[in-house]
Amino acid sequence: MQFLVLLAALLTGVIATVFLVVRGLRGIRGARRHSRRERLRAAALLAGVGAVTLYVWGLLHLAGAVAEAEDGGTDSSPLRPCHTADAQAASHVDGYRVSYVPLRFECGLTGGGAYDAPVVPGYVNPAVALLGLTAVACGILAATGPAAPAPTAAAPQR
Repeated sequence: MQFLVLLAALLTGVIATVFLVVRGLRGIRGARRHSRRERLRAAALLAGVGAVTLYVWGLLHLAGAVAEAEDGGTDSSPLRPCHTADAQAASHVDGYRVSYVPLRFECGLTGGGAYDAPVVPGYVNPAVALLGLTAVACGILAATGPAAPAPTAAAPQR
């Protein structure tokens, strides 16, 4: 079930990435001729694209770890994604948990507690947070900034 949720999130993320890339590129092309507000909206869209793309990249790593954990078979105890810890801790692994915010794969220990298996690259969560905050800041600035001056009507010719 966990793998299906990850697969659905991956598909949604890929669709959102394509949509936001198209919108961002349209915004940049139009922003050259337009006001600061349009340029900020384009920057917000592109920062959002970066955040969504990196989040999907992290989900892909997480989906691979879940697929390995659910695989079973030879060398499946302890769970393969949990092999990265020292042998003492790895021998007490009894399950796993997946966190979506921030992205992480936790190996559960028999006596309680857990440790993070480094399956999601270390740069993903900070970069997603930074790009997400940049997108929000640019979006707020675009929404609250001064509106473009209204075009003045030309005086009728006599």
